[in-house]
Amino acid sequence: MKRQTKTILIVAIIAVVAIIFIYPRIDVMMGKEEGSAPGTQAPQGPGRAIPVNVVEVKPQRLENNLSITGAIIPNETVNLRSEISGLVERITFKEGEFVKKGTPLLYLNDDELKAQFDRLDYTKKLYESQENRQKQLLAKEAISQEEYDVSLNQFNTNLADLRLVEAQLNKTIIRAPFDGVLGLRQISEGSVIGTTDVIASIVNIDPIKIEFSIPERYSNQVKLGSKIIFSNDGSGVEREGTVYAYEPTIDAATRTLRLRAESQNKDRVFLPGMFVRIRYTLGIEENALLVPAESVIPELSGYKVYIANAENQAEERIVSIGTRTESQVHIVDGLKEGDLVLTTGILQVRTGSPLEVTKTK
Repeated sequence: MKRQTKTILIVAIIAVVAIIFIYPRIDVMMGKEEGSAPGTQAPQGPGRAIPVNVVEVKPQRLENNLSITGAIIPNETVNLRSEISGLVERITFKEGEFVKKGTPLLYLNDDELKAQFDRLDYTKKLYESQENRQKQLLAKEAISQEEYDVSLNQFNTNLADLRLVEAQLNKTIIRAPFDGVLGLRQISEGSVIGTTDVIASIVNIDPIKIEFSIPERYSNQVKLGSKIIFSNDGSGVEREGTVYAYEPTIDAATRTLRLRAESQNKDRVFLPGMFVRIRYTLGIEENALLVPAESVIPELSGYKVYIANAENQAEERIVSIGTRTESQVHIVDGLKEGDLVLTTGILQVRTGSPLEVTKTK
């Protein structure tokens, strides 16, 4: 029984293998016989129409946009420092508050300077009266011109000394140089500060400035007053800015042109140092002829496209291109409104090839 079972298994395996190899061959032979029947052969050869998709060329609005990145910088910023050394007598500002230009922020001890000012003020009265008397005597020719000039020089020197001390007194009061928000305080009352010590920072962030760079090939398209749209990933807010200035030279290291734009920031959503994404509109053309990027074939001498003519045959057109977007190319020359440009089958067609045309949007 065991030997008989083995024999049956071997025969079964051989039969299965034979079916696997022989059945497909029979199928192919039958297919050939059917294909050789008269009137059933599919059209072949050079006369067969190639199925292609085409788009009709129509004037469209073209915005030449650049997608770039940039950074927020303050409108104005400065680290507050004293022009003279002195003892901090009084601090009148709070960290993080908004202050107007000219607001007193800090007072230094000015006792010595006030004493000097008072002494010079008293002396001024003496010199002033002397100068008046000498002037009257000179008018009566009782004294010489030289004696009067000495008296006048003393009076003028005293006035200059007074103005000098007055200027030093003004330096004992630190004032806000512009409207802005104060940063964190770095000193305390009672400390002695020098001219290098930072008191606090003050930043003006309304309006805000946006700094960014564009490739040098677009430098000739930059115009003052052009618009940008910028946003930050964190806030999700989009704002419009206006280009107001740019560097007059190209950065030789990066081959880019640096620009600055400004925008209102009353709600203080954008802070200095933020990373922003920018869409910069270099120009707008209302009636541009655009074709899909895949339709344009680069060549050594330029670019070409294939169109479907009135006889549904392929026709080669040499074109000049302008701006490229993510999916389209601006055709400057070589096409006209209404042309049907091939978007598929471009590698298979030749001039004069019959086409089976399907229009797409």
